[in-house]
Amino acid sequence: MILSRDYYERDPEKVARGLLGKKLVRNLGKDTLEGFIVETEAYYGENDPSSRAFHGQKNFNKPMWGISGTIFIYNVHKYWMFNIVAHEPKEIGAVLIRSLEPIKGIEIMKSNRKNSDVMQLVKGPGRLTEAYGIDKSMNGKSVTSSKSEIRVFDNQMDFEVNTSHRIGVKKDLDRELRFFIKGNNFVSK
Repeated sequence: MILSRDYYERDPEKVARGLLGKKLVRNLGKDTLEGFIVETEAYYGENDPSSRAFHGQKNFNKPMWGISGTIFIYNVHKYWMFNIVAHEPKEIGAVLIRSLEPIKGIEIMKSNRKNSDVMQLVKGPGRLTEAYGIDKSMNGKSVTSSKSEIRVFDNQMDFEVNTSHRIGVKKDLDRELRFFIKGNNFVSK
């Protein structure tokens, strides 16, 4: 079952933790790519120094104020970052999908990344978007419709969750807002 919009209409921390183990599915032409979400980070609004929303609403970060369950894409060091807008009503936030465990469409992911090492296909947010063919054109699209190119499906898995501070940020909140599946080999380092 595809996660509905109300799933994302919650605190970004809860959504980020809850997305672990869910299945991210991408239709790419006639091909389908699938992977289990194994690592996420939660981001808030203007009081979060690591958030794209920290300096207020701009044209590029406008989706963070928008409808939960939509895609927010931005660029870091030549790589697109794939986020899902997640926040309570009248709030601001998003969840960065950092890493996946690939399960279907692996040959397409290898071709997209020009890399045959399965362990390096979707380990880290830049590799993930490259493997899944995600770019700025997806900004603002929904992940909650059955007609969406990218959807998140509910999935039940047994695992232990670990947390840490977010990766690659200069200033962070006091809370640990990076969530990952303990012991999973596809979690970024």
